[in-house]
Formats: sequence, structure tokens, C-alpha cells
Amino acid sequence: HACVQLLEIGYNVVVIDNCRNCHKDDHVPHPESLIRAQIIAGRKLKFYQIDLLNQEELEKPFKEHKINCVLHFAALKSINESCCKPLEYYRNNITGTMNLLEVMEKYNCTIMIYSSSATVYGDPQRLPLTEEEVTGLGCTNPYGKSKHVVEEIIKDLCRYIKKWRVIALRYFNPVGAHPSGSMGEDPTGIPNNLMPYIAQVAVGKLEKVSVFGGNYDTKDGTGVRDYIHIVDLIEGHIRALEVLLQGKSGFNVYNLGTGKGYSVLEVIKCFSEVAQTQINYEIVGRRPGDIAACYCD
Repeated sequence: HACVQLLEIGYNVVVIDNCRNCHKDDHVPHPESLIRAQIIAGRKLKFYQIDLLNQEELEKPFKEHKINCVLHFAALKSINESCCKPLEYYRNNITGTMNLLEVMEKYNCTIMIYSSSATVYGDPQRLPLTEEEVTGLGCTNPYGKSKHVVEEIIKDLCRYIKKWRVIALRYFNPVGAHPSGSMGEDPTGIPNNLMPYIAQVAVGKLEKVSVFGGNYDTKDGTGVRDYIHIVDLIEGHIRALEVLLQGKSGFNVYNLGTGKGYSVLEVIKCFSEVAQTQINYEIVGRRPGDIAACYCD
């Protein structure tokens, strides 16, 4: 989605991805999502299949292109999985980012937009959440903690090495598809996010939605989240990119959300009505690392 908007505006785009969570034919150089992004935008991009943990390989795109700014999306991002595989999450999300920052510095690219997360706030003491809330102290899972640690590393980098300019965008819950309908959220395996899970139940791929927790202190007992459309989320990145290229200095943080929370059952009900199909669900036990409610100011 970022590639589409960047290409449409006129930026030249270089993509680095390890293709861990995408649909890619081994006989085709690009993942399916990037093929579609280029078709929608009507322009080409350059793609490298590289893992951020391979620092030597990571230098290749920086050697071959003059990179002005990095949008750093790459991370493992399942709260539940992070509780089962904490070491893998810390290694990938923190070490991978350290490698990237070191390569960027070596090639004198010191402008970054960092994909952070509302999970850095932990279990909120008050809602709605503003950027001034304390982060890190109440993190409920290794994923959120890994995002917080990276924020702190980048914050120090910007504080002491003045040429660095970074905006961290704390995502709430991105959902949706490109208006063309040709590019949406279609993860490999069982989805960890609510919207693609509901969609797969709607088309018969999965039997029912498992609703994790029905006794939270919320309006209907199910978790409440702030769902922001993916195109709006990327619009936030475009704005961040513009101000960074205009010279905004230091380390800055912005929440990306709508300011309104919806429960799991409200989302299921709305999807059922719009799609005119019955969405079967079952309320089961809570997942480790989850919280009752989270939405931004």
C-alpha cells in the first residue's frame, strides 16, 4: 500500500523484504503484492529479497541506489506468537533494526519513518491514548516490548547524533483493502488479525471466528480496538515523509488511529450486515498478551 501511494506521487521506490509472510512464486522475481502494487500505480519499483538479519546482503541496495529515506515496516507482528517465541521476536525486530540503522549510517542515509505500535503503551491506565502517555512500563507481550526497545534506541540515536531525523508512527489496528479490490490483507496461514479472519469465515475457508475473551470490562465483554483503514494509515506515512524531507529534526512520535474503539462483536455484526452473510463465532479463552481496550485521542 505504501508502494502504491509513493509511486503514484512520483517517488522512486526500492523494496527490501524477506518474503516470510507473503505470496510469492519461486519462478517470479516479485511477490504477488508488489506485482499488483506496480499495476495499480502504473510504475515500476526495484525489489530485493533480503533478510534484515543478513547485514552484508543488506548493503547491496544502498550500494546500488542513493537512498534518501527509509520506511521501516519489517517486523514480526503477532502478539500471541510473540508470547510463544520471544527470542525470535527480539532477534528479528531489534537486531534486524540495528543492522538496518548501521547500514543506513554507513551510506549516509539518516532519515527514517519507523512502524511502531500502540502496544508500546501496554495496558492503558486511561483512554483515549495520547502520545504523552508513558510507554514500555506496562508492555504485556514481547512484540510490544520489542517495538518499545527500538523506539528507545532510535530516540537515543536522534538525541546524540543530530543528523538523524526519525518519525515513529504508532499504529493502532490497520484494516481494509485498496479501493481497487485487488490488494488486501491475505496472510499466509491462519490470520492473527480479526478482519482477514472474519473474511475467511465469510467465504467458507474457515468455520468460525474464535473471539478471544468475552469477559473484559468493555461494553459487550469483548476486546475494543481502534481500526484504521490501511489507505489512511499510509496517508499518515506520506505526511511524515513530507515533513522529514522538509527538514523536521530529531525524534518525533505520532499515533495513527481514528479515535474510536469498536468491539470484536461490533466488527463481526457490521461485517455480517454489509456482506449479507452469517458470520459464525465462538467466544473462547483470552489470549496471552491481550488487553481489554485500546484507542487513541
